[in-house]
Amino acid sequence: MTQSNETTRRWLRRAGSARLEFGADYNPDQWPREVWDDDVRAMREAGVTIVSLAIFSWARLEPRDGEYDFAWLDEVMDLLHAGGIAVDLATATASPPPWLTRKHPEILPVTRTGETLWPGGRQHWRPTSPVFREYALRLAGELAGRYAAHPALVAWHVSNELGCHNVYDYSDDAAAAFRHWLRARYGTVEALNQAWATAFWSQRYDDFEEVLPPRLAASYPNPTQQLDFKRFSSDALKDHLIAERDLLRRFTPDVPVTTNFMVMGETKGMNYADWAAELDFVSNDHYVLPGPQARDELSFSANLTGNIAGGRPWFLMEHSTSAVNWQPVNVAKKPGELERDSLTHVAHGADAVCYFQWRQSRAGAEKYHSAMLPHAGTDSDVFRDVAALGERLRQLAPIAGSHRARAAVGIVFDWESWWVAEHDSHPTERLRYRQEALDWYTALLDAGIRVDVLPAGGPLEEYRMLIAPILHVVPAALAGRLRDWVNGGGHLVTTYFSGIVDENDHVWLGGYPGALRELLGIRIEEFGPLLDHESAELDNGTTGTIWTDRIDVTGDGVEVLARYKTGDHAERAAVTRRRVGPGSAAYVSTRLGPDGIGALLPGLLGPAGVRSELPAGLGGRVELAVRGDHWFLINRTDEPVDLGDLPGAGILPPRGVTVIGKQ
Repeated sequence: MTQSNETTRRWLRRAGSARLEFGADYNPDQWPREVWDDDVRAMREAGVTIVSLAIFSWARLEPRDGEYDFAWLDEVMDLLHAGGIAVDLATATASPPPWLTRKHPEILPVTRTGETLWPGGRQHWRPTSPVFREYALRLAGELAGRYAAHPALVAWHVSNELGCHNVYDYSDDAAAAFRHWLRARYGTVEALNQAWATAFWSQRYDDFEEVLPPRLAASYPNPTQQLDFKRFSSDALKDHLIAERDLLRRFTPDVPVTTNFMVMGETKGMNYADWAAELDFVSNDHYVLPGPQARDELSFSANLTGNIAGGRPWFLMEHSTSAVNWQPVNVAKKPGELERDSLTHVAHGADAVCYFQWRQSRAGAEKYHSAMLPHAGTDSDVFRDVAALGERLRQLAPIAGSHRARAAVGIVFDWESWWVAEHDSHPTERLRYRQEALDWYTALLDAGIRVDVLPAGGPLEEYRMLIAPILHVVPAALAGRLRDWVNGGGHLVTTYFSGIVDENDHVWLGGYPGALRELLGIRIEEFGPLLDHESAELDNGTTGTIWTDRIDVTGDGVEVLARYKTGDHAERAAVTRRRVGPGSAAYVSTRLGPDGIGALLPGLLGPAGVRSELPAGLGGRVELAVRGDHWFLINRTDEPVDLGDLPGAGILPPRGVTVIGKQ
């Protein structure tokens, strides 16, 4: 983190003691004045301690160019403070007002096909627009100057969900900024030509001014150009974040600054592991995604967020009390899920539990999105569950400030491998990087194993076992780190399509898996992607899909843990493990899904000395997370679970969470 520890924890240590914060986005400007007093009364009834304010209020705050209306916000800030509710005040720059886009249509984003994204939704601005930057900083400065000393202010909220709708802009502004970024990265156009392999398809550049973003082309755009544009686009948004942050710090150096990440599902355009160091504390938005691994995906995302935050407490800025409005079918949460979802985030390090939003909108695009105060009002199950959660969080106040306890097993998560592994013109378009990582996470939870999901640049050396699914981009430095870690006694597991390219998306020559070939003691000449109707049985009773590899064992100390039973590679190795001194390096050459991975885990975990910390019989039904001196036991099922002899545990209700002293 970038500020002092005391500054970063200002949002936690008010009223003389630490506590878990509880609240929501609050949008009083969508409601008449007479509602505001009722809001504060109901907030106090629910146990709300903090709200994020003015996120989408630019048009209200600056109704005309250079004319400001802060009277309503002054009143709301004073009203909240009088009610004992703190404010995470937004810079309100997420969506520009109509007058700004009318006056300066050149701030509007442009798609790769050349279409302009017009006003009418939100985030209709170019991250690289100097015009937009000027207006956004002007508004942020007005807010910072006016509210710097307000007693309700405990944190600044930069923009909102940066990149949710505008991460990739292909405009002329973006082209100019991209060229500037490339000059800084490569120095010379010849270095760029080498990195981009522009000898292919006659793409050699003579001047940086010839370079464009990867707009719609007649065929596949240059792969390294695509990768660098993804890097640049993440950096462009980060640069905007830094610009607003630095301005705010000039006014209020003791008020921490954050912005809400979106570590969830397939949101992959922003490299949050790279952004985290720019914030005083990490914040995240998460919404449950439907499917058989919905609960595990929530846990996976919370776990990754906690490790992006370096194990320190973080802020759950948004999630939902019940149904959302943006999925094809928006299902209400079952009894117990509101609390379980919230406390799972707390288990993985969240010291604040907040929702979108406080009062459910009566109109607009999100009027059917649930809220803390639903359309039905306070006389509703949702509000009663909200109030019950507020009381539960008050009781859990001693947990605030505690760090996540490191697990023995880590799943390595790498944004650049995610980006590149799913590029076009690859062996298959069916590969899904995050799904493979989630499958390993689910399999470990099924086995009762506590695991960390950590960025590739994290402290890998502190783990006994590392799982690196589809670690596709492996620079020489990372290959060296993994080799040294294994030689020192670590146990590595990696999978198909790993170790294939370097940081420039150039293939490591000599056979696959490239940079990891010697460490794994295997060699693969050709990939074996499977068609949709194809699969390959293994001799351990599992079935692989999407991918197979024809493996030749080349190194000493390699044992075959499973072989293909059917398919083109029948009788050949499917899963291998090489002993390397006190460590080992294993390779899984096909997608097995959680159940298939589960069949492999005993043979992989055993040599690493990893076993479940849970009593026998609880693995699979209960997830364990550890914060400080507390165990969080989370029921993964819809049935009650008897926690046996665990002190203070008893019966864990369906979808329930209990917190006990560390065992």
